[in-house]
This record gives sequence, structure tokens and C-alpha cells, in this order.
Amino acid sequence: MLRFNVRFSIVLFVFTSLFPISATALVAKKDKQIPKGTPVLWRRPVNISSRDLRLGPGGARMKPDLRRVTFVEEQKGGYSKKFKVRDADGREWVAKIGKEAQAETAAVRLLWALGYMTEVNYLEPTVEIVGKGVFHNVRFEARPENVKRLDEWKWSDNPFVGTRELRGLKVLMALINNWDIKDSNNQILLVRGQSGNELQYFISDLGATFGKSGSTPIVWRFTRSRNKPVDYAKADLVDTVVDNHVYFHYGGKRNDLFNDITVPDARWIGGLLSQLTTQQLRDVFRAANYTSSEVSLLAGEIRERIRELIAVADDQRLGRRR
Repeated sequence: MLRFNVRFSIVLFVFTSLFPISATALVAKKDKQIPKGTPVLWRRPVNISSRDLRLGPGGARMKPDLRRVTFVEEQKGGYSKKFKVRDADGREWVAKIGKEAQAETAAVRLLWALGYMTEVNYLEPTVEIVGKGVFHNVRFEARPENVKRLDEWKWSDNPFVGTRELRGLKVLMALINNWDIKDSNNQILLVRGQSGNELQYFISDLGATFGKSGSTPIVWRFTRSRNKPVDYAKADLVDTVVDNHVYFHYGGKRNDLFNDITVPDARWIGGLLSQLTTQQLRDVFRAANYTSSEVSLLAGEIRERIRELIAVADDQRLGRRR
């Protein structure tokens, strides 16, 4: 009996000692629950061909005042160096510096043109960040006070699984050669409006784009590139079409995400993209400060890829010969 009581006392002590930790964990988990709101991934654009892709989703209204940019703190994580900064109007931004800045600026404009939720960003060719120095090709990403950034969303578990809109977003990831597809690069924004809350699902990091995704899933880490227009222009988009499914020439992360892309999905995105004018396609890359020759190369490659997507129902094997 004494032995039983000793054992029971030990178990009870361990349980009561751990209970406060468990309670704290439960509270923390509860705090991370997504607030109520209408989930939005894509919104049908009124007139794609009229969208200003030089200024992008923020337009002229949200452009940062870069007469004076002051350093706030360094942002940890990711491939690129990032600083939280404050512009001359006192608004906060995340400044990304390095190879990904141009590619991400362009990618955001292309997705936004078709109606997908995106960040608001701008690229400045040369800027001084007080306390840090002078930098070139700096991407400024908005941090509005009225918008709350929530947790990440998963490609395999979100309100849009099985929808044409989500499959269309996957097609766009192949189109821009985004080889860094992972859940941690996705985020939800809580946007409060007069008619209620909106939960905007978007991809928060599109820097690993406009290069090549890699030759195969096994060695893609050694053959991938980011922000290399020549590499991008040499890469194929579509390999084959089998049983009404489109298979892309893609060697990056998460190849499994492309297994459900059908011919109608590819043609739907191709149809939206085809509404972009040549001037708009060039503006996508002008906004990211690419050289004149790079603008022509990238805009021409996007146009060629649009033709491939629209033509997928016509051929069984579509890889372009170079």
C-alpha cells in the first residue's frame, strides 16, 4: 500500500508540474487560430489589359517616400538580406537587398495582373538607408498599419484545394520557374473592411524566380538559378500532355504539386495572360530595373510561354527545341 501511494504521489507531482506548461501551450495554440473572415486567393480582374504593371498593386498612392530612409531593424531568415525601414512619411517597409529583389518585384506584378492576392512592393535602383549605407536594386515591401500578417498557409491544406484558381496559381509558379515552393513562403493577411474581414492568401516570397528550376528533382540544388534572364529564356515550360494532364519541365521543390494540372487549367491561365499587352509585359520588368535587353528577352519569353499554355490541347509533346 505504501509503495502504491509513493508511486501515485510521483505521478501526481509530475502531472501537476507539467499542467501549467500544457495550459500555456493550449492558450498559445488558441491565439494562433485564424480569425474569422472571407478567404480570398484570387479575384477576377475587371480589365487585365488596363492594369498599370509599372506601379503594380500599390499604384502611385502607396509608393514610398524615399527622400530619407532610416533603418529600424534587421529581418532574420531567408536567402536575402532584409531590413525593416521607415520612409520619409514614417511608413514602414521591408527592404530586400540582393539577387532576389528584381525577380520578386516582377513576379508580384505578373500575379497581381491576373487577379491573385500579392504583396505591395516597389523597386528602387539606388537608395541610401541611413545607418546602413547605399544599396542598388532594393525592393521595398509595404507593411501597412491596418493590415495584420497571420500565419502561413499550406499548399495541401487550405480553403481552395481542388479549385481552378489554386491550380492556376501552380501553373504560374511553373511559368516563372519558382523553384522555392514551400509552405513557409506562403502567408495570410487579415484585411479589415466595412463589409467584414477578408483573409487574403498569397505567396510572400517570390524571389527564387526567373532563372531555371533545375534539371531534375535529384540534382536541382546544383543546377537551379534565380534572377538570370538568359537561363530563364533557355528553359522549357511544358514537357508533355498525357490523358488531359499537363506535365511541366520543372525540377524544383514540390514537384508533386503539379500532378493535378489539367489542360483546361493551363488554357485558363494562358487565356488570362494573353490579355496582357506587349507594353504591360515590358513594364513588368521595367518596374524591376532590368536592362533594356533583359526586358526584351524576359517579355518575349513570357509571351512564348503564354502561347505554349494556350496550345497544350493541340500537342502531346510540347517542349520547345532550342
